[in-house]
Amino acid sequence: MVDHLANTEVNSQRIAAVENCFGASGQPLALPGRVLLGEGILTKECRKKPKPRIFFLFNDILVYGSIVINKRKYNSQHIIPLEDVTLEMLPDTLQMKNRWMIKTSKKSFVVSAASLTERKEWISHLEECIRHLLTKTGRQPSTEHAAPWIPDKATDICMRCTQTKFSTLTRRHHCRKCGFVVCADCSRQRFLMPRLSPKPLRVCNLCYRQLLAEKKKEAEADRRQTEPICAAIQGYEPSSDDSDKSDDDKADQWPADTEFYTSQVSWSSFHS
Repeated sequence: MVDHLANTEVNSQRIAAVENCFGASGQPLALPGRVLLGEGILTKECRKKPKPRIFFLFNDILVYGSIVINKRKYNSQHIIPLEDVTLEMLPDTLQMKNRWMIKTSKKSFVVSAASLTERKEWISHLEECIRHLLTKTGRQPSTEHAAPWIPDKATDICMRCTQTKFSTLTRRHHCRKCGFVVCADCSRQRFLMPRLSPKPLRVCNLCYRQLLAEKKKEAEADRRQTEPICAAIQGYEPSSDDSDKSDDDKADQWPADTEFYTSQVSWSSFHS
């Protein structure tokens, strides 16, 4: 279907309609070979509470955003390369059903569909696009994923010290490494994680110690690798050969007969 729709006027019009809905706040989405495969509304489990979000599945990216006016205006556009996506099925809860997790190296979050059939169709189409893209690029599935944030309402106390009780004055914070809900005293540290951000991010005390230990271990491994090279350089002694001697003098040092050389849906909006 991708090959059939690629570079067609219908596909171009559909992508242009999505761009218009996001307006100036969104990024251009039209690219040669890019195809809009389907769209739909999923519930995204956000930090404060679950919220409806519009999702668009292309053959190479997943785009989602907040709904201002359905079918007419969206904002807060997010673009996720599919080659960075891994899916994980999740059990139902009392509040949310038909759930699964979308995991990427920069952000991971939970979504839920309106029905079991709709979830199956989303999962099926996402997995097919990811499989096709990885085969095309020759890349391996991603193994490093950002931790999903635990929703604020999941706990009334700090998940690290288990002593601090949250209130209007005592704010909740999230560790960017483990995603736990923690108090300010348990998350005073910052650590640079280039995969997530160019700036140091808030982490809980436990993750900070673990990250420091990992950094120290990596530095020690690098030091061990460079030691032999440094030792070889320090132990190097220049040749005693006097390069200022004339060619005639050098020729006199070798016997005349010396040889120097040898001879690799009910996905209602799915476009079929």
